[in-house]
Amino acid sequence: MTEIKYTKDHEYIAVDNGIGTVGITHHAQEKLGDITFVELPAAGIALQQGKPIGVVESVKAASDIYSPVSGTILEVNTALNDKPELINQDAEGAAWIFKIKLSDASELGALLDRDAYEAFVAAEG
Repeated sequence: MTEIKYTKDHEYIAVDNGIGTVGITHHAQEKLGDITFVELPAAGIALQQGKPIGVVESVKAASDIYSPVSGTILEVNTALNDKPELINQDAEGAAWIFKIKLSDASELGALLDRDAYEAFVAAEG
């Protein structure tokens, strides 16, 4: 079963069998507006939870992407190089940014579930 968690920086991670699929949330892409560029991390690099690993740029702003967990990047979504606007169309689906092999699944406990994330977004205004 896939477990989906969220960060307060508006990333999501969908975890299945120790592999996480990471992207920015629908809420984040709405706030950014039209996405014009995505700086993708490199496959094979090790990440630490909470560290910046890329950038999403829009007509309004540039926003860092943070890794929700520690681990090693297995794959990046290279389709975003040519079509960054996919994030606006399907942020929490086809427009995932990278896949990561978790090094410490207990880090998921520090993240928000959907209800907590939605309450956080509502409180942000």
